[in-house]
Amino acid sequence: MPRGRGASFGQASTAIARASDGDARINEDIRVREVRLVAPDGEQIGIKSVPEALQIARNMDLDLVEVAPNAAPPVCRIMDYGKYKYEAAQRAKESRRKTSHAGLKEMKYRPKIGSGDFGTKTAKVCKFLEDGHKVKVTVMFRGREVFHPELGGQILERVAEAVADIGKVDQFPRLDGRNMTMLLSPDRISRQRRKAADSPSD
Repeated sequence: MPRGRGASFGQASTAIARASDGDARINEDIRVREVRLVAPDGEQIGIKSVPEALQIARNMDLDLVEVAPNAAPPVCRIMDYGKYKYEAAQRAKESRRKTSHAGLKEMKYRPKIGSGDFGTKTAKVCKFLEDGHKVKVTVMFRGREVFHPELGGQILERVAEAVADIGKVDQFPRLDGRNMTMLLSPDRISRQRRKAADSPSD
């Protein structure tokens, strides 16, 4: 009786787009009699013996890679395995970089900051938010400035308005000794809305 070849298509469809990152068997290391062969573009070639599948891959100057060893029969895809491993490593590296680098940044302002400095600092706040960081915005008071907290509140309100397209207020302004602080975090929904608005309509 056939080994459930029809039922294996469902298993194959979830696996043909990727090879196992750890111990995928390739080329002569594949130790089964026959495999379900998939072309580089994802097209199903069909059931082939391993020698025949290897010959097809060699004719394309590519590798035969076992991507679903538990399917019946196992699924193999023709691909450039070296290129696949390199690209997978680069994606993993980029993912780790984004995860490890996301954290808390701080930007400090003065109550009487000039428009040029305000623009420069706020642009950096925007960049932090775009990179996925939270940002603590601090207004530092000196001398008698501490008796006019409304000045700090105005600065923080301007910052919040300037980054509204990409950030949101997590912690509203509050006095902390001689400083007034506010916490911002990336707002993915606002960024998506902005991108949709900027996209040209059909």
